[in-house]
Amino acid sequence: MIIQKENPETEVALFFMAETVECAIHNQTTLSGYLNIEIMMKSVIKKVADVKACGTCMDARGFKDIKLMDGAKRSNMKELTELTLTADKVITF
Repeated sequence: MIIQKENPETEVALFFMAETVECAIHNQTTLSGYLNIEIMMKSVIKKVADVKACGTCMDARGFKDIKLMDGAKRSNMKELTELTLTADKVITF
């Protein structure tokens, strides 16, 4: 991540919500010509301490029993609140 490349001491947490929970799913199959999010996420996970996916969002999309990629964890709104309250900066998109 560019943030950590420029400032290695910076701690970054990612929290996937809604459709973005799909980014954390393990063993993705990608059509030829499309980017594989799992491969891109593996390099991010190596540098990021916290990668979490909203459990309620996963359940709502039928991903209750889907395995997340190594380094990503099922989470909840309480953890998102804690991450947000302890963060110096919050970036959303």
